[in-house]
Amino acid sequence: MTLTELFQNKALNAKGKTEQLSALLLDGTVTTETLIAFAQNTKDADTGTCVEAFEYATRMNPEFATRACLDFATAHLSHKAPRVRWESAKVIGNIAKFFQNDLEPAISQLLINTEDSGTVVRWASAFALGEIIKLKLAVNQELIPTLENIIEREEKNSIKKIYLAALKKIK
Repeated sequence: MTLTELFQNKALNAKGKTEQLSALLLDGTVTTETLIAFAQNTKDADTGTCVEAFEYATRMNPEFATRACLDFATAHLSHKAPRVRWESAKVIGNIAKFFQNDLEPAISQLLINTEDSGTVVRWASAFALGEIIKLKLAVNQELIPTLENIIEREEKNSIKKIYLAALKKIK
């Protein structure tokens, strides 16, 4: 079954497509590059499903991720569709430890997304930033005070807790 056929299959809902795509990624049937190329030329809902498949695959097996996966997720942090932004942030949180020297562009956009009107986008950004500060990188010197300021203005306790848990682990 091709990716086009998978996405045109009316018997599968978005979750079913995500599960199948994730399995195909993890078993090597579909390559990261193939799915990225497909996602670049499809509608927003299908792009979201592709990014969610990457999120699931990287959560199950973070070592699966390639630099292309990081670059794809980073580029999609500013996508117009909230689902694409939040799934991209989760991918970055899942794989940050493997790309410690390449996170600056992602961090910049994640910080922008901490002000998003969507709670889930802010939550996913908090998750990714929390995973990044746990790595104890040089950027923490600037990032920790920034996150402390974000905690002060964040209205949702569930999001504040993500930042606080990450800060607690590095102290």
